[in-house]
Amino acid sequence: MDIGTTIKSIRNRKKITIAQMSEGTGLSKGFISNMENNNTSPSINTLHAVAQFLSIPLPYLLLEKDQRMRIVRKDEREFTTHNKHNLKVEHLTSKGGLQMKRVTFPPQASTGDAPHAHEGEESHLVLQGKILAEQGEDSVILEEGDSFSWNASVPHFAKNIGDELAVVLIATYTEKENEDNL
Repeated sequence: MDIGTTIKSIRNRKKITIAQMSEGTGLSKGFISNMENNNTSPSINTLHAVAQFLSIPLPYLLLEKDQRMRIVRKDEREFTTHNKHNLKVEHLTSKGGLQMKRVTFPPQASTGDAPHAHEGEESHLVLQGKILAEQGEDSVILEEGDSFSWNASVPHFAKNIGDELAVVLIATYTEKENEDNL
């Protein structure tokens, strides 16, 4: 864990000196310096005092760097093309087994020639156009603003049945990270 570096970064961002932090927490300046340089491991009580002084939630200090907020700027997003129907897949963000994508379906394009299945759960929001969604015996037409979800292990299929582009926001969750499913 890199708790000290996190504390130092927050303290510096808030323009708080080590002397001010020492006075506000009751910790010695030497201890704070050693803590910020990761030369000592503070107790939970010490971290609680530091978190209160810095006005941050204690659990934030305990997060590993890869557990913190992940940002993907729009000009940094990855794009892929899915199947012969040229679905444009914009990979918006991911965290663990959770992924969010924006999929653009050209007119009459679908997720494949037949229903398919894979591990996980999916939730969809139709942002634009008209989509036919099928799973098992269920078949429904959805338009802008409509949403649906399903267990992806049951064969499913989606198709743009309109004459214009359809755009769908899809959130998928699988136990395995980075699977590319639609």
